[in-house]
Amino acid sequence: MSAAPSTVLQVALVVLFVLPGVTYQFLREFWRGPVPGERKLGERVLRAVTASVVLDALYLIAFGPHLVSLARGVGQDGWSRLAAGPRTAGLAGLALFVAIPAAAAAAVTYWQRRRLSPVRYRGTPTAWDRMFRQRGSCFVRLRLRDGVWIGGWYGTRSYATSYPHPPELYLESAWLMRPDGSFHRRIENSGGLFVRAEDTDVLEILLPSRDVPQG
Repeated sequence: MSAAPSTVLQVALVVLFVLPGVTYQFLREFWRGPVPGERKLGERVLRAVTASVVLDALYLIAFGPHLVSLARGVGQDGWSRLAAGPRTAGLAGLALFVAIPAAAAAAVTYWQRRRLSPVRYRGTPTAWDRMFRQRGSCFVRLRLRDGVWIGGWYGTRSYATSYPHPPELYLESAWLMRPDGSFHRRIENSGGLFVRAEDTDVLEILLPSRDVPQG
């Protein structure tokens, strides 16, 4: 029985040390988008722990006496202390673990977007993602590394991968291409065309027009 209060206090301290940074890091990635510098799990965990340390230090500066009093109460009475004031404990947890980290993530994201010019900062991680994000229907032609042109129609049933996955493209219909890279005609009974960006050296998007016959 005597070990239970200590266990409750230990769990509360672990949550207080880890969860604020996890909330902060998750919302930063959600609002900003993934970036190459945080692709590895270890780097993301380190950033979350660092954010937790900073937030916990601010908590101690602003609410130190109240947090120490709450920790002592939990250490002495265990769950009974929390059960006596569940609403207060719930509000404190919501503020410390969710609301304040979310506000910090929003403030940092807003500051970064305002301070850094559009030329220096992009929320989209790669040019590939920016090219195909919210892209409407269009023709796409690609030149393979051996100089051969391929192309097709990028429509509603087509798909382009996004970071951190390798750049790949599925065109819902394939077209025969002339040696100069111009479109000739749609391949009959075409089920689509799959292309890996690493196999090409040129990719061009052509908006629909009377110069390029649609299939």
